[in-house]
Amino acid sequence: MSRYAGRRRSWAISACVGLVCVFAAGGVDAQPSVAASAPAPVASTPAAASPAAPAVQGVPVTVASAQRQNVPVYLRGLGSVQAYRSVLVRARVDGAIDKIAFTEGQEVQPGELLVQIDPRPYQAALDQAVAKKNADTALLDAANADVDRYTQLSRTEVASKQKLENVRAVANQLQAALQGDDAAIATARLNLEYTRILSPISGRVGLRQVDQGNFVRQAENQTIVTIAQIQPISVVFTLPQDNLARVMDTMGKGKVSVLAFASDDKQLLDEGELLTPDSTIDASTGTIKLKATFPNVARRLWPGQFVNVRLLIETRTDAITVPSAAVQRGLNGPYVYLVQPDSTVARREVTVALDDGRLATVTAGVAEGDRVVTAGHSRLTAGTKVNITAGNTAGTPPQPGG
Repeated sequence: MSRYAGRRRSWAISACVGLVCVFAAGGVDAQPSVAASAPAPVASTPAAASPAAPAVQGVPVTVASAQRQNVPVYLRGLGSVQAYRSVLVRARVDGAIDKIAFTEGQEVQPGELLVQIDPRPYQAALDQAVAKKNADTALLDAANADVDRYTQLSRTEVASKQKLENVRAVANQLQAALQGDDAAIATARLNLEYTRILSPISGRVGLRQVDQGNFVRQAENQTIVTIAQIQPISVVFTLPQDNLARVMDTMGKGKVSVLAFASDDKQLLDEGELLTPDSTIDASTGTIKLKATFPNVARRLWPGQFVNVRLLIETRTDAITVPSAAVQRGLNGPYVYLVQPDSTVARREVTVALDDGRLATVTAGVAEGDRVVTAGHSRLTAGTKVNITAGNTAGTPPQPGG
């Protein structure tokens, strides 16, 4: 190898070493790659994330829809149940009770035997009255024969007129005695019939007050048993006197329906018809009594029972109704909160024509289908966002059994 060639190789080696050093010192700046032109990825950290906007939470409410329906209007009162007819069974003659022919709680019909009193004394009295009439009849026959005889004799002047008048008087006395005998026989026969105590009405026998074998007296007025007719049955109730005119107007249009409810005012016991109001108003209370009759087929009404009475005075057709809970009272009168399509509420003043505590009839301020708030009013103002948690309907008017 020549000296010139050796120098050239030494220079090449030195140049290569220098170039390597330059590249090492330049780092990534010397790399002509895509990474040099693209932005470097930034590490994601919780501190670097932007905060999310808080979700709007609405006030939880329940709603109902206004409905159009027929609404019955009732007058309400408190009444007591009375037997349609009631009889106190008592003895009408004195005597020992031979037989009790009924069972307590039994249903009896008119003419059915209830009690048998010892009839023997009264049968004897009847026989005696009949015998006396027979004796008086014989005497009258003899007296009539004397009248005929002395009439003939008086014509020939064999007998005096005074004698004829005497025998006629005897005959007339005996004729009157026979009439008395007939009355005595009728009385004895009636007393004998009274020994058989029969049911005068159809009804239910109550609890027995006297047992078989006891001696009863007519003068003591002791009740043996009570019979009550409970099918049909009556209810007497009271209303304020101011309602009398409306009741009379309704009666003039036809039959007036009356509903009888239990003490909870929820369970319907029976549906009947108004019979009549009383003839006078109670001046001390300003109320008037009314009487209604019920068929009482299921026997849910019982004499002496207290019931809540509803008298149907009218029916409002196609009325807009909302639950009573939706109607609030303010300084300017009643109002409701209407739920808008954007889930906010608007306060709307309404006109309430009728509110029975369950259903309110609205004549202005609410249209059919409007959604009204029924619970959650305390946190609401106009424009408040709401969250409907439950929904229902406006309800139905009170129906029999509801």
